[in-house]
Amino acid sequence: MSDPTHPTDVTREQAEEAVRVLLRWSGEDPNREGLLDTPKRVVKAYRDWFSGYQTDPGEYLRRTFKEVAGYDEMVVLRDIEFESHCEHHMAPIVGRAHVGYLPTHRVVGISKLARVVEAYARRFQVQEKLTAQIAQCIQENLEPLGVAVVIDASHECMTTRGVHKRGVSMITSQMLGAFRDDARTRSEFLQFIGIRGGR
Repeated sequence: MSDPTHPTDVTREQAEEAVRVLLRWSGEDPNREGLLDTPKRVVKAYRDWFSGYQTDPGEYLRRTFKEVAGYDEMVVLRDIEFESHCEHHMAPIVGRAHVGYLPTHRVVGISKLARVVEAYARRFQVQEKLTAQIAQCIQENLEPLGVAVVIDASHECMTTRGVHKRGVSMITSQMLGAFRDDARTRSEFLQFIGIRGGR
């Protein structure tokens, strides 16, 4: 039976059967007592983890505020925690995003910046793409003088398999407009988020 809240040509029953197949492939018995409800739980978890596909991140930025007494300095939201999943191994990516922009004539509620990060993170991702998507969404919807996004994240596809290197994080950045063109603006943003030596 199709689920109208999740538009796809794959039914919940088919998704649950796919989990049973993976359990059997792993050497388990999906009919074992402890695993009987696992397919339902996994499908429910996937609905949560990948809810970003049902969200338009730009929608969060459509309601803006113009009465800001002429404020035109940098707006920065630091340490936005997020969880995502690597599109190569479907393993978790856990990290923090730092977002900044230089408003022109309008600003957005700060919670909306966090929601943009969350909407893109709750999809299968590559960190570089995630970084660029967040920056471009803010640039296109707010039309500021510039946007800066830095993401620092650890990848379980590297820590729990393959090279098994723990304590390693990856940093990516996307600088648009004034943050790309003006070294002082870029440096100020990097100092705000605790990264020194930006040039």
